[in-house]
Amino acid sequence: MNTHKKIIVIGGSAAGPKAASKARRMDEFAEITILQKDNDLSMASCGFPYYVGGFFDDRNMLLSTPTGVVRDQKFYLNAKGIQAKTNTLATFIDRKNKRVDYKDLETGKKGRIDYDKLILATGAKPKLPPVEGIDLEGITTLQSMRDADYLRKIRDDKQIKKAVVIGGGLIGIETTEALQLAGIEITIIEMLPQLLNFLDYELAKLVENYIKTKANIITGSGVAKFIGENGKLTAVKLQNGTEIHCELAVVAMGVAPNISLAKEAGIQTGELGGILVNDFMQTSDPDIYAVGDCIETKNIISHANVLAPYGDLANLQGRVAGENAATENSVIYPGTIQTGICKVFDYHVGATGLSEHMAKTAGNDVISVINASPDKPGFMQGKLLITKLIAQKSTGRILGAKCIGPGDVSKQIAIWAMAIKGNLTVDDMTNADLPYAPPFSLAIDHSIATAHIMQNKIKGRFNGIRATELKQKVDNNEDLFILDARGPDEYEVMRLGIGETLIPLGKLRQRLDELPKDKNKEIIALCKISLRGYEAAVLLMAHGYTNVKVLEGGIMAWHFPREK
Repeated sequence: MNTHKKIIVIGGSAAGPKAASKARRMDEFAEITILQKDNDLSMASCGFPYYVGGFFDDRNMLLSTPTGVVRDQKFYLNAKGIQAKTNTLATFIDRKNKRVDYKDLETGKKGRIDYDKLILATGAKPKLPPVEGIDLEGITTLQSMRDADYLRKIRDDKQIKKAVVIGGGLIGIETTEALQLAGIEITIIEMLPQLLNFLDYELAKLVENYIKTKANIITGSGVAKFIGENGKLTAVKLQNGTEIHCELAVVAMGVAPNISLAKEAGIQTGELGGILVNDFMQTSDPDIYAVGDCIETKNIISHANVLAPYGDLANLQGRVAGENAATENSVIYPGTIQTGICKVFDYHVGATGLSEHMAKTAGNDVISVINASPDKPGFMQGKLLITKLIAQKSTGRILGAKCIGPGDVSKQIAIWAMAIKGNLTVDDMTNADLPYAPPFSLAIDHSIATAHIMQNKIKGRFNGIRATELKQKVDNNEDLFILDARGPDEYEVMRLGIGETLIPLGKLRQRLDELPKDKNKEIIALCKISLRGYEAAVLLMAHGYTNVKVLEGGIMAWHFPREK
């Protein structure tokens, strides 16, 4: 009698193969089968935009191990002892008899396979606008290898001149870069008021300003209709009535969990539309696990369920489910803080933890600060970073961080992600022992400097004002004194043009008589990144000025038009 455990994995993109591989490492004798509806296995789907954009030309690199071996059926059978059935659609889960019905999509032949443990990795489906013309030729997503092949051919053929990207999230922005590099004129359409909705508004607008140098952007309007001739796309009509002529539209409106198979089997799903799982990745059926984009998972900070369709999380969840399916629940997946990063041409955008709005919604007493500074010294060609840090005011616990700029954003987000996971406070970070050498960072790293500013703000030593708040005051003609503490040469090269008065920091003590006589009048101090602005504010407060604020992030965090 065969007593080997039978493990079936439905889904062969990221989470499924990882689960199967981990299960094999835990149990050499288990019978493990992957059912994959597509032709390819273990695709690096986060690499699709870069294949389309021509960062590399070999399609197989999306399917290969770090040593260059293609992860196909033969690889899984020979290297791992796993039976991978591609072009095979799982059609029904019989929970009572513990078996899965499937269909071979090439031959039409149907089959059935028994399981002891089942792992669902059915992924997600792209969201599509329910509008006329959605089936026209020239409309695609970037969800599958088939989509990537289609868009790569468009890039290589160089026939298309204008394209529309619908959705300003991660995939939409990465697709914009890929197609713009092919010489295609791009218009991004986003229904929300900003691109990259995981960013706080101030940072999102700074990124938007940069993207406008590469592509057209329309926010606050969705798609009303796709227009075509002879079955081919010719234009996109927006809800505001605008028509944009184009030959290609890439829909990047996000994804929804693919749960039809699970729901038909009576497996419990949540309010967000994903399969519900516990920390072991078990569903409501203890013999069935679920991983990846098809599930709801827990946000560690807010404790709310979230959808987090990230490739790294899919692999981590797959590893946990694979081990538990093979060994009876020995490890847990604790949840996510939703860390992500995106390349935007020569700009980088990263986020971890909660946004300020999310933190307030979760009931926290929130304090936040914006810091702009280089990632390393100027003599080592340092590049700008702008970070917004979110913390609990009462405890100093770090809740979230967003970082943008051409500098090393990845390092910053990694630091803050581990700080959040470790429940560190702002005070903990002010003396963080990070590696320092001029080729890599400033002597006081950007992250530590951000913690210093936050600490000063919590202690009442730093009174900040955001660009949005200052612009509102200026537009309302409020009685302000705006002090620019830079030098004359800098002022001539770049300035806001909102009525600021130039008094260089080095001359401020000698020119205090040029400031308002009323020491209670509101003064806003600034410079390029507001380091000198802060020092000017400290000086003025020492001389009895009671209402001095510092423009957080300085001129570099000003997302409105400048005079120069």
